[in-house]
Amino acid sequence: MNNMKVYSLLGLCQKAGKLASGEFAVLNAIKGGSASYVLISEDASDNTKKKFRDKCEYYGVPMSFFGDMESLGRAIGKEVRTSIAIMDNGFAKTLQKNLDDLQDGGNANVEN
Repeated sequence: MNNMKVYSLLGLCQKAGKLASGEFAVLNAIKGGSASYVLISEDASDNTKKKFRDKCEYYGVPMSFFGDMESLGRAIGKEVRTSIAIMDNGFAKTLQKNLDDLQDGGNANVEN
């Protein structure tokens, strides 16, 4: 299992229109109940990590810290991205499974 599966899945989510990216859009997706899963880059600031951890915890949205800003942005065909929300339960479950597999290998930090 490698990181490429996660990045490929993010690209598919983007093409399917089931992804929000950027702080404002992701926070709105969390608050609005449309976010099924949230990814935050591991190189995000501590303040950003805390903000999203608190919001996800409050609204009951599973989240993970994964990858870096540049790789997340590249995966969805955008500039650097610190935060991404998956807005589809099927994609979210597949993403979570891939991240769990990576975590078993020590490459992802998954929080629920």
